[in-house]
Amino acid sequence: MVLAMAGTAQAETVFVRAGHLVDPERGTVEGARVLRVEDGRVAAIMPDGALPAGAKVIDWSRYTVLPGLIDMHVHLADTGETNNPAEPLLHSAMEVAYMGAANARTTLFAGFTSVHDVGCYRAFGDVELRNAINRGDVIGPRMAAVGAYITAPGGGGEVTGLAADVHVPDDMRAGVVNSPDEVTQKVNYLFQHGADSIKLIATGAVFAIGTVAGQQELTEDEMRAAVAVAQARGSWVTAHAHGAAGIKAAIRAGVRGIEHASLIDDEGIALAKARGVFLDMDVYNGDWTDEVGRRDHYPEDYMRKNTETTLAQRQAFQKAVRAGVKLSFGTDAGVYPHGLNARQFKYMVQWGMTPMQAIQAATTTSAAMLGWSRDVGALSPGHYADMIAVDGDPTQDVTVLEHVVHVIKGGELVK
Repeated sequence: MVLAMAGTAQAETVFVRAGHLVDPERGTVEGARVLRVEDGRVAAIMPDGALPAGAKVIDWSRYTVLPGLIDMHVHLADTGETNNPAEPLLHSAMEVAYMGAANARTTLFAGFTSVHDVGCYRAFGDVELRNAINRGDVIGPRMAAVGAYITAPGGGGEVTGLAADVHVPDDMRAGVVNSPDEVTQKVNYLFQHGADSIKLIATGAVFAIGTVAGQQELTEDEMRAAVAVAQARGSWVTAHAHGAAGIKAAIRAGVRGIEHASLIDDEGIALAKARGVFLDMDVYNGDWTDEVGRRDHYPEDYMRKNTETTLAQRQAFQKAVRAGVKLSFGTDAGVYPHGLNARQFKYMVQWGMTPMQAIQAATTTSAAMLGWSRDVGALSPGHYADMIAVDGDPTQDVTVLEHVVHVIKGGELVK
């Protein structure tokens, strides 16, 4: 997989003064430093001092500087969650494209310079948004896109809750499968049209009428077929999975990551640890859904499943932290408004992580899950100059990450 270089400053040297520098690779906070940026990448990190006459300097000496953050579970190219199960049908593809552009800008300005976009109802909307960002047509984070959901008919990746005679547009059913052979066909189709990775809907979903969050929907053989195609193409697979059986089937099938993992059991945690599988657990948004869902009268099916999964997921997260499982940073942004991604840090700390571990989840660990460790997730020489500035020390108060002051992407000051 090639990580696009779009958005980087070209043929230019920039010096960034940092009051303090968080180094997630070492797990330390360094004092005043200067980062020399050449052609959009970090060339050197030096003690603060005199700089060449006429040098271009970005002075962040009053701030703490971190690598740009990574969210492994966003839905930029789609409508937000509402109380209407038919919401995706109320917006044209063109309208959703403009929504996606706005969401991308908001996400970047919140300090998230890379994201894994794990699906949209209109197939390839995420791929086209990624391409527009890479061309420089719109501003946004570096994106890895999945193209469409691989889902069982009527499953967690479908628009559900409609009358039986309502026709759902074909582009909203691009990844619907009934057999391992269809999985092979559809996964190849997604890669042929620009997907970076593959998203399986292994179990039912909270926000899908009539599906049971804990119930397995794709068979292990179907998931194994997806993994085989992805591996043959040098790529990888992640699985939306709430229920314990579906989680373990997906891990056995060879996925790289599990999204949600809400009802994972001890056997599943041990299996994830043994296989080196990432758990991508969105431990914040249950509170948003509970508050806003009640206020806005979300369907009772949504609210019941949110209650069934929220506390259980947080307790499982705590167990996974103690077990030393690889935990990335994924929020399911789109279920709640984009730009609030950093609210999750506080919840990760409340449920067992140190602030530095939570920062590492959103930098080095998520970069490793993406397969982009050489390019993002750190600020050591060779990495893209993706960085953010915040007031205060996030290793003492992780909530300062909710208020990013400045953002640089690829050596270019974008906020």
